[in-house]
Amino acid sequence: MFTLQSVERAWVTERDVELARLISGVVAKAGLVLGPEIGVGAGRSVQVVEIAIDAMDIAGVRPFWKAVLGYADEAGADGPEDPLVDPVGQGPAVWFQQMDRERPQRNRIHFDVCVPHDEAERRVEGALAAGGHLVSAERAPAFWVLADREGNEACVTTWQGRDS
Repeated sequence: MFTLQSVERAWVTERDVELARLISGVVAKAGLVLGPEIGVGAGRSVQVVEIAIDAMDIAGVRPFWKAVLGYADEAGADGPEDPLVDPVGQGPAVWFQQMDRERPQRNRIHFDVCVPHDEAERRVEGALAAGGHLVSAERAPAFWVLADREGNEACVTTWQGRDS
């Protein structure tokens, strides 16, 4: 798999699209075929996955998500409501959408963040220090359930303590 995205921004730029087209042209000229696992065989072209979190208080929930995901500020970010990016480029960018009113149960999802067992407690502590709260540690060290101040949940998980 090949991922192409500008490091300076948490989205695909026109420059990225141009480079992807050039690479695809070289691949085609060489007579190579990109398999369906990449999406080209299925007729799909360039895409990027981002996660948007709806929030009433973006500045209040953003530190929790930064800590629990182990993310960093987007390059050039200048405010508490800017997107977060994976510093090693493995995960999707996370941005925040301002809600104008509370909408209970809208987009009911949660994140599972699987980390090495020796990093899990540090990640949980960071999320709690960033304004989150512990919902449950009943299944720790397999997973801890945490939530930001608006109740959006994330589980920090490890391989330890899981039933076979």
